[in-house]
Amino acid sequence: MILNTELEYKGNLFPSNITSYKKDVDVLHFSTSNNVILKLTVLRDSMLRFTYTTVGKFERDFSYAINEDASRGYNHLEINDDDEKYVVTTSKLICHIHKSDLRVSLYDAVDKTIICEDELGFHWEESYELGGDIVKMSKAAQNGESYYGLGDKPQHLNLKGRRFENWATDSYAFGKDTDPIYKAIPFYTGLHNGKSYGIFFDNTFRTYFDFCSERRNVTSFWAQGGEMNYYFIYGPKMQDVVTSYTDLTGTPELPPLWALGYHQCKWSYYPESNVKEITSKFRELQIPCDAIYLDIDYMEGFRCFTWSDEYFPNPKRMVKELADDGFKTVVIIDPGIKIDNEYSVFREGLEKDYFCKRADGPYMKGKVWPGECYFPDFTRPEVREWWAGLFKELVEEIGVKGVWNDMNEPAVMDVPGKTFPPDVRHDYDGNPCSHNKAHNIYGMQMARATYHGLKRYNYPKRPFVITRSAYSGTQRYTSTWMGDNVASWEHLQIANIQAQRLALSGFSFAGSDIGGFAEQPNGELYARWIQLGVFHPFCRTHSSGDHGDQEPWAFDEEIIDVVRKFIEIRYQLLPYLYTSFYQYSEDNVPMLKSLVLFDQDDAQTHYRTDEFIFGNQILVCPINEPNAKGRRMYIPRGEWYNFWSKNMVVGGKEMWVDADLDSMPIFVKAGAVVPRYPIQQYVGEKVIDQLNLDVYYKAGKEDSELYEDADDGYDYTKGRYSLKKFNLAGTEDKLIIRIHKRGQYITTYDTFKINLYGLPFEVKSIKVDNEYVDLKDVQFENNTLVVTKEFTNLQIKG
Repeated sequence: MILNTELEYKGNLFPSNITSYKKDVDVLHFSTSNNVILKLTVLRDSMLRFTYTTVGKFERDFSYAINEDASRGYNHLEINDDDEKYVVTTSKLICHIHKSDLRVSLYDAVDKTIICEDELGFHWEESYELGGDIVKMSKAAQNGESYYGLGDKPQHLNLKGRRFENWATDSYAFGKDTDPIYKAIPFYTGLHNGKSYGIFFDNTFRTYFDFCSERRNVTSFWAQGGEMNYYFIYGPKMQDVVTSYTDLTGTPELPPLWALGYHQCKWSYYPESNVKEITSKFRELQIPCDAIYLDIDYMEGFRCFTWSDEYFPNPKRMVKELADDGFKTVVIIDPGIKIDNEYSVFREGLEKDYFCKRADGPYMKGKVWPGECYFPDFTRPEVREWWAGLFKELVEEIGVKGVWNDMNEPAVMDVPGKTFPPDVRHDYDGNPCSHNKAHNIYGMQMARATYHGLKRYNYPKRPFVITRSAYSGTQRYTSTWMGDNVASWEHLQIANIQAQRLALSGFSFAGSDIGGFAEQPNGELYARWIQLGVFHPFCRTHSSGDHGDQEPWAFDEEIIDVVRKFIEIRYQLLPYLYTSFYQYSEDNVPMLKSLVLFDQDDAQTHYRTDEFIFGNQILVCPINEPNAKGRRMYIPRGEWYNFWSKNMVVGGKEMWVDADLDSMPIFVKAGAVVPRYPIQQYVGEKVIDQLNLDVYYKAGKEDSELYEDADDGYDYTKGRYSLKKFNLAGTEDKLIIRIHKRGQYITTYDTFKINLYGLPFEVKSIKVDNEYVDLKDVQFENNTLVVTKEFTNLQIKG
């Protein structure tokens, strides 16, 4: 018999009518006549999970992305039905599931307005080439809807009208609009009619997102395998969506404070004399710096976990000497293990059968920096445990403080696609699969294993890891950077957008290669990039070295002075930045906030890309073009003080801001209490004996926070931290600051030096804890005063 397969229908398939429904506590199953099942899980009043199968049963429920400690529970759940639909109601959402075709519509439970609705809804296409389904979802775009997120895509902050692919890819010298690049974060936020929601498509296969590109009024996402499995998160505030997603996928523990300092890196600093020359120059020029990085040339023939006898004959001594001068040593570790029977790491991995294999049995062999390599299967728990153990010598014995995972997309040279072939097999924590499924989480699982190694051998200090490739949830283990960018003004602007987008996607601890990795910046571009970089949570200069030097002193005296000035500002703001990290770690609040996140109700913010909020109360806008003496920027609604002049401006409009090369537009929110350290050359250089509090007057109320602990270690988890909440209230003739304290940590300082800005009255009296004090006793002069750190109520009257 000859079959004409051309006649066989191979297009999209759709669910048919619902034939049965059952409820199991918070899990609802809707089954159709053609064997499709929708499993709806009510996680929270504002969070629903939709999972579909086309074969009558579900795969084992497993995800690398989901944080096991994520919040669960709801206040109300009611299920009803009529002739046309099932109606699932929580205190925040109403979900309609149509009986005829399984399509879903979601409404605000309070005002009954539409939030998100299926267009075609769930459908699929059988993949005859790979097996399984190509799973698809299409949603109707609402009037004026905007979209944000998807990690560090180098495109406009607002994703509307664009299409994207998630497939972690080594993208050397990527450009604006290059897609895909290093990360796969399948989460986006939609905003329309004053309401915001998020969708996290937890599918690790190659995924695609189309935001009204192919069809003007339709947003869709699909994957080349796996199940249709997505989380719907309702705000209605965008910040609530982002914090809920971040809670779902997790946040990191607090880093050591030095990890928030300035870092210097190059491919490569070697031999030891070159490393010492660089670090000595920082101290000589009094440019603060906390970490020095060693790229692949520190190794013996690029073999991971080895040292070059020629370049670094005594690494333990060198690392200690650097530490004595305030420098923490961070080294690179790649996943490729050189095929060499004399190399113990290779030999051990081979003996234990820890390397990835092709479908027919041979090991996955690929060329990377050491030559031909095998690659550990980090999706096996025992391999991650082995990998973690390999850090014992580096960390515990030699004293390395941080590890930088690179090339972990995974990148392979000289092959089509620059990565593993799709037939490579992975364990996937007991869920065996091909590389099609494991590719996007390979770098994540390597970073996870690295993190556990550092945590074990650096204990009782905290680990510091940086990764290039990531999937949703990777932020639990590591910081990141945006990969191999270029020394250009365009890339300066891209870096700003990428950092904002990563923060919107749950991954705040991120930064770019300051100055650009490929090619060489001129002094002006480098200075402007430093100005941006000091306001990113991760702050590191890194360059390829192929195009000349890229240290702060590589240009001229003017640039050195500008760089020093801005790195000093970062070090002064470390307590403010550390507090922001605490809020991120504990409360899931992004450390950078795009203006649309800060004020979604102002339509002018929906397409702004350059301006952002650093922490909660500092507005930053980089200079993105050469020869600029300033720029136009949008000031959000409210009152803001110019960081330099202390003049107050009213926002809600665009304005010109002067900014010569030694300046940039920075504003502070009225009512803010901003803590500042003295300038240090590295974290811990000085004992902090007095803390500055910059207080910006506001007619009204504003809250601020200050989190402090020992800057490293885990005592903070036992209550030894200090959290101060400042409540500021201003009137035309009075300013009141109240402090509420929590925690058992005793700070090294006893007094605050309070600097008052913008007071509309002349100070005539001061009360500390309801007692009038002599102005001389608080050293009052030029609107500054010194008070004990123990005060709970400060009243300043005109």
